[in-house]
Amino acid sequence: MKNTLPSDISYDSLTTLFSQAPVAMSLLMGGDYVIHTANPKILELWGKDESCIGKPLFDVLPEIKSQGFIEIMDNVYHTGEIFKGDKLSVYLDKYGLYEEHFFDFIYSPVYDKSHEQIIGVSVVATEVTDQVLSEKRLIESEYRFEDLIQKSDYSIAIYRSEDLFIELANEPMLKTWGKEKSVIGMKLEDALPELEGQPFIGLLKDIFVTGKTYTAKEDRVDLVVDGRLQTFYYNFSYKPLKNSDGKVYAIYNVAVDVTHSVNARKEIQKNEEKLREMANSMPQIVWTTDPNGRLQYMNEKWFDFVDTNSEINLTESVKNMIKPEVFEKIDEIWKECVKTGRNFEVEYEFRNPSNEEYRWFLARAVPIFNEKNEIKEWIGTFTDIDDFKKLQTQKDNFLGIASHELKTPLTSLKLYTQVIERNLLLNGDQRNADIASKMDSQIELLNGLVRDLLDVTKIQNGQIQLNESNFDFDELVDEVVTEQQMASRHKIVVQKGNIGEIFADRHRIAQVMSNLICNATKYSPEADEVHVKASLSDGNIQFSVKDFGIGIPPEKQSKVFEQYYRVSGSKEHTFPGLGLGLYISSEIIKRSGGKIFVNSVEGKGSDFCFQIPTCKK
Repeated sequence: MKNTLPSDISYDSLTTLFSQAPVAMSLLMGGDYVIHTANPKILELWGKDESCIGKPLFDVLPEIKSQGFIEIMDNVYHTGEIFKGDKLSVYLDKYGLYEEHFFDFIYSPVYDKSHEQIIGVSVVATEVTDQVLSEKRLIESEYRFEDLIQKSDYSIAIYRSEDLFIELANEPMLKTWGKEKSVIGMKLEDALPELEGQPFIGLLKDIFVTGKTYTAKEDRVDLVVDGRLQTFYYNFSYKPLKNSDGKVYAIYNVAVDVTHSVNARKEIQKNEEKLREMANSMPQIVWTTDPNGRLQYMNEKWFDFVDTNSEINLTESVKNMIKPEVFEKIDEIWKECVKTGRNFEVEYEFRNPSNEEYRWFLARAVPIFNEKNEIKEWIGTFTDIDDFKKLQTQKDNFLGIASHELKTPLTSLKLYTQVIERNLLLNGDQRNADIASKMDSQIELLNGLVRDLLDVTKIQNGQIQLNESNFDFDELVDEVVTEQQMASRHKIVVQKGNIGEIFADRHRIAQVMSNLICNATKYSPEADEVHVKASLSDGNIQFSVKDFGIGIPPEKQSKVFEQYYRVSGSKEHTFPGLGLGLYISSEIIKRSGGKIFVNSVEGKGSDFCFQIPTCKK
């Protein structure tokens, strides 16, 4: 259809039509494209006023000459071909600003009455600058968004439409699926057929209906990766993407692989269950605390003992079972162990709820350290030793009675032996007299063992007494060393400190000295010397005996002062004895207000020391 200017339409009518049109319109006449008519809309687009009417277009808008518009106009004017511009870029000088604008417009030829000759060009235009710039910003935003997705360490994908076409999937997501980039553009259910029977496709499709985000933690998914079906665990979210109308057009999927942590936790839980089963199968009461010593766990044996359920406060339940008069002391020892990190080992009594009697338990606990060498928890046990305590009491009673019963016949036997030895010497029978002397020595050894057993019985019953008095400590050292030197092949080297008088039990201190020197000679069979040293410092005496014998391993040094402790291992039968001497010595020193200790290096010897005050306060 050709554009013409009908003669029966008045100029005023045409002007009115142009001015009221909702789009920008202009009529350009002749080959110079003189502006015949221009409505307010197009004047606004050009940034001009009505004074431009009657002037050639390219005189009014000279800046568009170099932008190809002369060629476009000439083509329309000479060929009659309509030109349509879609979001065409045009640089205009409007109000002193030279800027880029975008237009949708149509250039159409205008014919004369005969419909044969083109006499001008009509212009219909719409500015779409804001729309184009918005689209550009949207495209740039999408590019940036896609770039962020591709560079993300998280697994990300976008599914478009209810058919769930994979529009985008970054490398981590492709790796998660175990797939190549070829799956992009496919339907999700076709790309991952193993999802059939799993809830994910249904969840995604529901979001197109509900428009609500779906999130999950540690959800299980079975995927074919590396050619085999494997189980994984993910934290993930499905977030709906909505258009301006609020309709969901795509779903944004973010996933984080937590398979390793889930499997690790399951393994820990499995191990914890095993440990709990082991703990519950043990005859002891097993417990754990936090680094600050607060109880966190106790096995079933405790709840069986207290006859209650696991809902009670553990710390309070233990406190209620301990004898009230000893609780503060035990609590003080426990707090000190928690503070220092030392092992906890104490014997005390628990009330037995079944009969309200008290039973003896041995409490032990050791700290467990983390990689920073910080205590992360304590693991402990309560072992029922009540039957052992009763047997020990019976044993001590038996030993006490047996020792008393043996003391009298041994005294008589020693007397008879000495009489026999004397008579044999008077008769000149030296050989048999020597045999009698050896018998006397063995009887004396037996007497020593009996005395030790009697001392242990007294200690256990709290009956050992110290007959304290003033005496010269240096003289006592000389006496004990002289006596021990007579019975030993070792040279006893003495270094005295001119200590003078002290107040203590002379007989018991001598007993301790003799025991330490006797042990030093006994446990250094290959050495020739034993060193004895006494010194005074700040009102305290330190007496030490150093040997050059077998020494004591570090882990056993704390046990040498225990009752009945003897050297173990291959040397057990080399050094006889009941293992009572050091125990008795330690009890005597403790009751004298002092302390006894040992420094030793295995294979090089030991240095046993005790310290006592010159005068007890």
